[in-house]
Amino acid sequence: MQLDLESLSEATSGAIGSLVSTTVLYPLDTCKTKYQAEVQAQHQRKYKRISDVLWEAIATRQVLSLYQGLGTKNVQSFISSFIYFYGYSYFRKLYLKKSGNKYIGTAANLIVATAAGVFTIVITQPLDTASSRMQTSEFGKSKGFWKTLSEGTWSEAYDGLAISILLTTNPSIQYTAYDQLKQRILKGNISNRTGTKSSPEALSAFSAFVLGAVSKCAATCLTYPAIRCKVMIQAAESDDDKSTEAERKAQRTISGALYTIWKREGVLGFFKGLQAQILKTVLSSALLLMVKEKIAKSTWILMLVIGRYMSVNSPKIKAI
Repeated sequence: MQLDLESLSEATSGAIGSLVSTTVLYPLDTCKTKYQAEVQAQHQRKYKRISDVLWEAIATRQVLSLYQGLGTKNVQSFISSFIYFYGYSYFRKLYLKKSGNKYIGTAANLIVATAAGVFTIVITQPLDTASSRMQTSEFGKSKGFWKTLSEGTWSEAYDGLAISILLTTNPSIQYTAYDQLKQRILKGNISNRTGTKSSPEALSAFSAFVLGAVSKCAATCLTYPAIRCKVMIQAAESDDDKSTEAERKAQRTISGALYTIWKREGVLGFFKGLQAQILKTVLSSALLLMVKEKIAKSTWILMLVIGRYMSVNSPKIKAI
């Protein structure tokens, strides 16, 4: 079976970019997630603003707890990004081959991106649920990955699966917008080399950063109420939560989360933490795509070397 080297190169560079952006921005992500997970009336809130989460960590001497769940999150980010970028690149190439088109349209791009996103989420949802619960645990009380998941049922490991699938529209919108803008910039820049495989065209680091930021900002604004609900559904139970057992169970559903936000915080509650979400996701996405574009040529060369090595040695392997 012949390896799809270009898809493998895209997946590898995307996964490395995700690993870098997740690690660099993780403390901000923890503050944002804990702030979003709290659903209380204005006068009852523990965190009036996102900076209160940071000050709590400093005041309780639990600054390192801002990194609670980092290992699980990195594993989840790396695996999901690898699967997503491989699937997206593979299905995109398959569509172009079958259709005979030179460029993929917006509608087809959305379908391809959504299909890749759904496939990724089904595989990595337990990791996502565990990392969210570890992040939203009280500072200093976070449990390990296996203990976090083992305390609940297997179905609870897939808490928020439905809304996560709905949120595949977020990266679908982002990467479709990014890819369409990238194609406009690179259109006509075809390699002059003939007779050999050329590396995929890449943007400059600055261009990739700007396009990544713009595309992610648009996607985040359009899907934010669903993002807020997902955080609530997956959040760990708080010691300060005075909700009854029935109310807590109801909050684990999409309709229950929507009702709780509406009842306690009103319409504006659906957009609580939007600024922090935009800051984190825009920086994360832009950094991911910048790193991905920067190392794309290096990974492409590496894949070519591996592919050539395998093709040279495959006859020897068959002979053995």
